Amino acid sequence: MERTAGVADSRPLMADIVSVSGLFEGSEDIAVARELARAFLADVQAVHGLPVSEYAMDAVELVVSELVTNARKYAPGPCLLTLEVVGGAVEVTAWDSNPTPPTVLAPDPTRIGQHGLEIVMAVGQSFAVHREPVGKRITTTIALADDPCGAAAGRRP
Repeated sequence: MERTAGVADSRPLMADIVSVSGLFEGSEDIAVARELARAFLADVQAVHGLPVSEYAMDAVELVVSELVTNARKYAPGPCLLTLEVVGGAVEVTAWDSNPTPPTVLAPDPTRIGQHGLEIVMAVGQSFAVHREPVGKRITTTIALADDPCGAAAGRRP
């Protein structure tokens, strides 16, 4: 079975691999990136029959917004966003041209702004930064369905 997904860049979808990528170059693209994420997860559910909770929809959209915003704000050039379903979760990866790892600030409720990575780390199951030959790649994973213990139930990102 082979399908393609995506608005910007796409690759074949195999039985185990469901992914979409988009290249974003302007601040107005942040909204387009969120729309890409929501449409991708809707297809994951409707076309591929995988359960996607409302929490996962909201969390992925929020994470995409934060990662693409940071890439547009702190790195020159384009940002590449990839969403890939891997074993009941979606990996959200943002690549940008700036090789400097982001500074993860300690939580501070009195600080105005600069909470993006704090949010990404709070809603994701994992968080990793990888330097690339050019730039860096930030990846986080979010479960598609609420966990059986209900830890995600009722949470709103």
